[in-house]
Amino acid sequence: MRSVSPRGCARGFGVGALLAVSLLNFASVDSEGYDIRPSTAVLAVGLAALLWPAGRRPAWLTPQVRTTVPAVVSLACTVGITLTGELRAFGPGEITVLLCLLFIAVRHCPPSSAVVCGALDAIAGLALPVGYFRSLKDETLGYLVIGLLLIGLVGGLAGYLRSLDFRRTVAVAETRRGERVAIAADLHDFVAHHVTGILVQTQVARMMAASRTDELDPVLAGIERAATEALASMRRTVGVLRDTGPEAADRRPVGDLAGISGLIEGFASPVQKVTLHRDPSVTDDLPHEVQAAAFRVVQEALTNIRRHAGDATEISVGLRCEDHRLAVTVADDGRGGSQLPAAARGGGFGLVGLKERVTALGGTLHAGPRAGHGWEVGAAFPLRKPI
Repeated sequence: MRSVSPRGCARGFGVGALLAVSLLNFASVDSEGYDIRPSTAVLAVGLAALLWPAGRRPAWLTPQVRTTVPAVVSLACTVGITLTGELRAFGPGEITVLLCLLFIAVRHCPPSSAVVCGALDAIAGLALPVGYFRSLKDETLGYLVIGLLLIGLVGGLAGYLRSLDFRRTVAVAETRRGERVAIAADLHDFVAHHVTGILVQTQVARMMAASRTDELDPVLAGIERAATEALASMRRTVGVLRDTGPEAADRRPVGDLAGISGLIEGFASPVQKVTLHRDPSVTDDLPHEVQAAAFRVVQEALTNIRRHAGDATEISVGLRCEDHRLAVTVADDGRGGSQLPAAARGGGFGLVGLKERVTALGGTLHAGPRAGHGWEVGAAFPLRKPI
């Protein structure tokens, strides 16, 4: 039986509540004999902005558009009906929708436009009683006071949650920076020391082998070249780890969709066939962090096959895009045979770290046996961040 997450229950309850107050809005306006077309227009636009699924929103439907268009429609209806001499009837549905949009504006709009978008939603909500009563008498003032209290509560809650998001982002960034600095120190103190030692010893050996160049020099030249390349790679890695500026993204270590082909070529052996199935919809312009995570999924899955399924003969790697998500799968037909000693088979920490990396991007990861025999690792990454 498929379980329902608390987040899914909360969203379903919220959708049901919005639809319920919208129906109540229509009933209250219609029972008093007022024109329901203004309320219909506002609720239609507002509910579309609130309930449009995050994964299917077009690129132009930004938080700014979602929060300002319904407010502008509401203000236009209020001003237009007031100019014609009619009363602008409203109900709980319009008020609830505008408050929800105010919450989104304060929490999710960029800082440069959050105040403007939130103010438009607040003004549209406060204009409703003014358009209905047509004067600032006691009833109107009472509605305005209640409206200001609701606006303050909703705006304050959204601002508080936004501050928590900001502090969480800063804390994560500081933690990651500390980890990068620690890794950079380890690379410099240990890896660079050993690689430099290899380079120096190789140069000395080349000088000593001058009389036997045909036998030894080509081999030592290859070692020197490999050591030099490793040292240069180490310097680039240290530079990326220590550099927190935007230009560091241009010098990231290799780890993208294009590198998966080389990863597979280096893994394949005479007794193991690795096949890459890449859908044409998977392009090379996907976000770098998604490409790096997909590369890491394939790398970890192939490593686990070598550790735990050395008897596998058919290995399939799949890349495809579906429903604005990148799906990565690695499947094998092994039965669990391995010739590696127990100490070299790992302790399961690779998948734990991999799951943390995938979920940090809003994706999902699963690993389990296939029907019959074999094992499959799969991950799905959203290609557009939901708001």
